[in-house]
Amino acid sequence: MFIIREMMEEDILPISEIEGIAFSDPWSYDTIKDGKNSRFDTWLVLLQDDMVMGYLVLRVIAFEGELLRIALRPECRGRGLAKKLMDQLVEYSKNNSVESLFLEVRNSNEKARNLYRSYDFKETSIRKNYYRNPQEDAVVMWLRLT
Repeated sequence: MFIIREMMEEDILPISEIEGIAFSDPWSYDTIKDGKNSRFDTWLVLLQDDMVMGYLVLRVIAFEGELLRIALRPECRGRGLAKKLMDQLVEYSKNNSVESLFLEVRNSNEKARNLYRSYDFKETSIRKNYYRNPQEDAVVMWLRLT
């Protein structure tokens, strides 16, 4: 059974491990620890049997939310768990008066883009050379919640 809750101190290390696997430019342990204490950021973790299987990071400023990160352990991919996190993201955002969500995604990450499209995110612009390691454009996607 899966549970989604806000991040706690003991989740920082497993999240940093997932970061190192999921991203070519991962956030450091200290960045994650600092992020946990940010008044603008909400970290949601997906647990199975008390083990962190995935997480997302939402930053909210002035009724607008930005999905900064979403990641799963490799063995958890393709099982609909990102959808569980996205469902929670949308519910949390609506319950906290967030009017819109946006995100950046690698142009080549078609699986993620399809996931976001399934929530009616629209592709609004391209940020040239946004990513490093490897260098790549970002597709900006936006969703109106209200």
